[in-house]
Amino acid sequence: MRVLPESRGKRIFLVVFAFAILAPATYGFIEKLTLFILAVQKDQTAGFVVVPVVNYLIVTAGMVCLLGWAICHGMFRNIEQPKYDMLEREEELDRAESEGKDHTP
Repeated sequence: MRVLPESRGKRIFLVVFAFAILAPATYGFIEKLTLFILAVQKDQTAGFVVVPVVNYLIVTAGMVCLLGWAICHGMFRNIEQPKYDMLEREEELDRAESEGKDHTP
């Protein structure tokens, strides 16, 4: 099976769409984090939530690092190819199985 290359327009659309989603989400996250830090500095009773928020930030940083590693290693390039490889392997197995049955006495 032949896989068509990804068009330039599709890639541009994907980048613009991702930016349109991630930019407001990033802004909202940074704004809420800033408000949280200001609230903790003004009121000592809000300090009890610092540990869960720090845990959340550590996990988020780990996921961002994992995402960056996956992007750098090309794991999001040609994500359609594995399904075609699987179908080709299945066809080969079916062919080998049918050839094996034809030669049995």
